[in-house]
Amino acid sequence: MKKRVLGRSGIEVSAIGMGCWAIGGPWNFLGNPAGWSQVDNAESIRAIHMALEKGVNFFDTAANYGCGHSERILGKALVGKRDQAVIATKFGYQVDESHKSVSAYGDEETGPVAEHIRENLHASLSRLGMDYVDVYQLHIWGYDLDRALEVRQVLEDLVSEGLVRCYGWSTDRPEAVALFAEGEHCSVVQQQLNIFDGVTEILDQCEQYDLASINRGPLGMGVLTGKFTALSTFPQDDVRRHAAWFPGLVDGSPNPAWLSAIEAIRDILASGGRTLAQGALAWILARSGRTVPIPGFKTAVQVAENAGVLQYGPLTGEEMEQIEELLADAGIS
Repeated sequence: MKKRVLGRSGIEVSAIGMGCWAIGGPWNFLGNPAGWSQVDNAESIRAIHMALEKGVNFFDTAANYGCGHSERILGKALVGKRDQAVIATKFGYQVDESHKSVSAYGDEETGPVAEHIRENLHASLSRLGMDYVDVYQLHIWGYDLDRALEVRQVLEDLVSEGLVRCYGWSTDRPEAVALFAEGEHCSVVQQQLNIFDGVTEILDQCEQYDLASINRGPLGMGVLTGKFTALSTFPQDDVRRHAAWFPGLVDGSPNPAWLSAIEAIRDILASGGRTLAQGALAWILARSGRTVPIPGFKTAVQVAENAGVLQYGPLTGEEMEQIEELLADAGIS
């Protein structure tokens, strides 16, 4: 139960990965703060090494994260260790490293992304210090489906050339998943998934098309860890201060409804010695055999806690049913 396979690619990874958004530090996306405040690069590297020590070999990053900084730190941490890791990164935007700013190629949903994929990939490979990536993902959630066909073809070409092992799309749109899944080497979809949020249809599609479900937001941007209250706030350069699109946050603070719901199921999630965070990850592992949650991190302590779920494994069927019943009793579906 400590390993999972990335869909039709056959690539084996640890049952959880590590999401490298937070270690990118501050940056702006289309003019808005999109990082997780300040970072300690040395601690980020220690955290990545801790992940490897704890049996985690899957790391998900993106060109956007810190405008290349996350990729650079991940690459530095993995010098001499490339064979121990499976690397996923993402593309689709113009990255200005010097100004820490990310912008779209024209209109975000219809810009000519296919024309820039190769330069995006080579820039990411340079920052990572690698000659290939294992998983390459389109990072534009709502990208136009007709234009996405062009993107998919370029990705197939990159697989043929040995620069990419497989590819996918970071999106919560079932129609987008279905389109990309027609490509021979499409093997993953990255979807938002946690106890309170996620598109069930996409999990069904993963079964239908033989894809892995890589899960962003598995800890609800920290809301499901038990470390915050409804009065908690975040720094101005922390994306959580501005993420109105995320249902776990309201006006820059944790959603009180989510905090109340997590308390209703706390005893089950934390049973057997698990922390709340480990319980939330164990729920995802039990939800489907195709899920691979990628909790974010800034410290080695956070990595050690999250990786600890590998020792516990998924929640049992009985525990999943109890959680469903308790949430239904509380009026939460």
